[in-house]
Amino acid sequence: MAWDRDIHIKSLAEIPLMREAGRVNALALAAVRELLQPGVTTADLNAAAEETLRKHGAYSPFKNYGQPPFPASICASVNEELVHGIPGKRKLKEGDIISIDCGAVVEGYVGDAAFTAGIGHISPLASKLIDVTRQALFVGIAMMRAGNKTGDVSAAIQQFVEAQGYQVTREYTGHGVGRKMHEGPQVPNYGTPGTGVLLQPGMTIALEPMVLVGTYRTRVLSNQWTVVSADGSLTAHYEHSVAVTEGDPLILTVP
Repeated sequence: MAWDRDIHIKSLAEIPLMREAGRVNALALAAVRELLQPGVTTADLNAAAEETLRKHGAYSPFKNYGQPPFPASICASVNEELVHGIPGKRKLKEGDIISIDCGAVVEGYVGDAAFTAGIGHISPLASKLIDVTRQALFVGIAMMRAGNKTGDVSAAIQQFVEAQGYQVTREYTGHGVGRKMHEGPQVPNYGTPGTGVLLQPGMTIALEPMVLVGTYRTRVLSNQWTVVSADGSLTAHYEHSVAVTEGDPLILTVP
């Protein structure tokens, strides 16, 4: 994909449509969060998200995406699974952490967001990892201002995470979002200030820090989807879809 050739500036009329997709997506994520406890399967979580999406006349852009087709409406990634975990029979247990990534399509526009949460009592290391990843997202969002460049956003995320002693992934990135789940520009979680694409009002970007306790290196499991840390260390993932405006960044994926 030629990321920087696939940038779509949204009109003032389109932003509310994206905001509605983001709102529905947030409701689906909230439905999943309510179920998080030991003994629940990741398939149960997927079913809860799908029910919420259906109730609001939406569907997930994840299902049947790619090759092989992704078989679910959410990604449910546990512990060392960084992203693209496939929901199934796995039961959550005390001490796990899980990253839930969900998308919603409403009237042709996409909302995309993710969070990481603990199951029951979790270790101090896991708790700090989740907190750092969430903070990194908002560090990046704060840089989403017209006149900055994508490298400013990327560098801010990287510098914050690495200052906490953690690593950011190199292979997987944030991205533009709109009528398609993946548009330009590409926004990595590492970079150099002052480089990349100039941010302009009307750009809508899904920022998604993906943070690892150990090495930044990853590998893909045999299902051809699930990405895990190469050393088996814990991982976390947060994401919001955000609009660049004439003023403050506008988070689209909130209730």
